[in-house]
Amino acid sequence: MARIVVDPLTRIEGHLRIEAQVEGGVISDAWSSGTMFRGLELVVRNRDPREAWYWLQRICSVCTVVHALASVRAVEDALQIEVPDNARLVRNLIASAQLVQDHVVHFYHLQALDWVDVASALKADPVKTAQIANSLSDWAKSGSSHFRAVQTTVRTLVESGQLSVFANGYWGHPAYRLPPEVNLLAVSHYLDALEFQRDYIRIHAALGGKNPHLQTFLVGGMSTAMDPDSPQAPLNPERLQLLRTLIEMGRQFVRQVYVPDVLAVAGFYPDWFTRGEGVGNFLSYGDFPDKSMHDPSAFFFPAGVVRKRDISAVQPFSPEKVTEYVARSWYEYGDNKPAKHPFEGETKPTYTGPTPPYDYLNVDQKYSWLKAPRYENEVMELGPLARFVVAYAAGKQPAKGLVDTVLAQIKQPPAVLFSTLGRIAARALEAQLVADKMPDWLHQLEDNLGRRELTMHNGARWDPDSWPSSCRGFGWHEAPRGSLGHWVEIENGAIRNYQVVAPTTWNGGPRDAMGQRGPYEAALIKHPIADPDKPLELLRTIHSFDPCLACAVQVVDARGRRWQPVEAT
Repeated sequence: MARIVVDPLTRIEGHLRIEAQVEGGVISDAWSSGTMFRGLELVVRNRDPREAWYWLQRICSVCTVVHALASVRAVEDALQIEVPDNARLVRNLIASAQLVQDHVVHFYHLQALDWVDVASALKADPVKTAQIANSLSDWAKSGSSHFRAVQTTVRTLVESGQLSVFANGYWGHPAYRLPPEVNLLAVSHYLDALEFQRDYIRIHAALGGKNPHLQTFLVGGMSTAMDPDSPQAPLNPERLQLLRTLIEMGRQFVRQVYVPDVLAVAGFYPDWFTRGEGVGNFLSYGDFPDKSMHDPSAFFFPAGVVRKRDISAVQPFSPEKVTEYVARSWYEYGDNKPAKHPFEGETKPTYTGPTPPYDYLNVDQKYSWLKAPRYENEVMELGPLARFVVAYAAGKQPAKGLVDTVLAQIKQPPAVLFSTLGRIAARALEAQLVADKMPDWLHQLEDNLGRRELTMHNGARWDPDSWPSSCRGFGWHEAPRGSLGHWVEIENGAIRNYQVVAPTTWNGGPRDAMGQRGPYEAALIKHPIADPDKPLELLRTIHSFDPCLACAVQVVDARGRRWQPVEAT
């Protein structure tokens, strides 16, 4: 019997510790611990709710816009503000660009090295690699001379002893299966993806002024002005042409590189369609409105709950049924309740864990800075896989048709979705789904511009004197990693309480008061481990969730000082 400790788990955002008990080469139990404290919920307390988005999007620079969007929606829900159609479209384009870019970065720069042996690429025949690449798609960079140049670059890094971005890997591990030529292909696309994501995210610069941390969100709409006659306007015919070019570039990369690579890699690891299954319950808040945020029937991503892997039925989602447990989390609730709805939630840190340095967590007590969210007291998995499962169960097109097409191509039943590779494939397919939808939203924006329907902000309730003395709001967004919820309580024009429940809090949280494992913990059970000193198999499944601990928890000063951001000037 051995206890594996991975701390910090790398190629994620934030600080995550995973401990796993291994018996007979198989994981028998596991624990997930976020090792940073959340603080920004306290920072926005007593502030003007119209500026909450500005601070809260700084929860993470990788997810960047997702917290800004959820925050303005929460305040708009509290104040009953409907945003203009142009603002809806701009928000959809910003969020969809974030999703596509984030999914590409996740596969190539965070997840791929779990499956791709970079050192093996040095043994590849560039001519054979080119033949494989051309059999998969018509991506332009698929000639033998290109792959030979990539191979030379990798060899130069290896011979210099400075592996740079490829330094962190268990090269030669027996769990790697790709032939050298496919490894070389993947390494080449790893480098292509670096260039792609740098250029593609200019969509955010065009619509939000900068990336990360866009500057154009407003409660009630956006500040991205539209004017068909002004060359200086953020949205004019020339700027829309730039957006059209960038969106098409994204569609091509996803269709010609990302999706073919995922399917090609998966073909060498068929047994990973049966590993990392997790809890079997899936939740989606729904998002990307084609009309109002108050009309879930018009969401591109449908809302719903699927239980016990039953894809024949989807149940409606209700935000009133969300609670957070702190039985195994380093927090306390003032009235000692085991769980609270976010509107009643508290952020009271009470660290009772071991004092560093230590060998193992006190897993029978509190062991994480993440809370344990539950839906009707049940554990739920969130993320692209959950969105596809809900869409499939609801018969939502084009999502269901895309899944059926791919399942037929790989000759697998829908049950393979509930796995480590199912999560990875769902991300790629979702990127294609969203990249293909973006031109529709851009066309609607162009149509409004042509008809001179230019309203971008609803200022009807901008004045705090028009607000009720007390109100509450729930704002949500289907972020790249899953359903994100912001809950705000406003009293006398200021924030009285604020709670954020992020996707990684759901997926990476610890056990609850009933002893139920969180999704990370459950997904690791029965995993084979070939070498406890190099737990590559563990990394594959945890990375398939795309952890973002910065969203789930933030840093606390060890000396107990309360940090406040500098006031804007």
